[in-house]
Amino acid sequence: MTQLVNQAQAIPVDLGERRTTNKNLKFLIGGGLVIALVVTLIVQATMSTGAYYLTVSELNAQKATLVGERVRVSGAVVDGSEDWNAQEVTLRFAIYDDAGAQMPIVFYGPRPDNFQRAAEAIAEGRLLPDGSFKADTLLLKCPSRYEEEPEEVFVQAER
Repeated sequence: MTQLVNQAQAIPVDLGERRTTNKNLKFLIGGGLVIALVVTLIVQATMSTGAYYLTVSELNAQKATLVGERVRVSGAVVDGSEDWNAQEVTLRFAIYDDAGAQMPIVFYGPRPDNFQRAAEAIAEGRLLPDGSFKADTLLLKCPSRYEEEPEEVFVQAER
């Protein structure tokens, strides 16, 4: 009969520490990747939505340098300037500022329901070489009958 000899294998002393270090390293790398992704998304969103915010007079003064650039312009809607073409889904109107400067705006998209009541429009888009403004988005400020502050309506262009 042979005798079986139980040999006890030695357990490394630092085995528990190695596992903890590997887990911590995985959490640190994963956390770093998540933070990098969030920062990248914030920077990308800021750059894609960032636009100059100008009055009509300021935009007219800088026409030469801002043609084709993404710009945001604000002004009061000129009464009677609305030209809505339902077949082409095109809205044309003009805005003006306190200095009296005017700018024609063209917007390809649905006409906002309350455009007749619009007191002020904020258009975001590109300045065209002919001096008109092609709006991609419109934000209309309309007076409300229940509140003193204007009501805001946001519309996006289709093309």
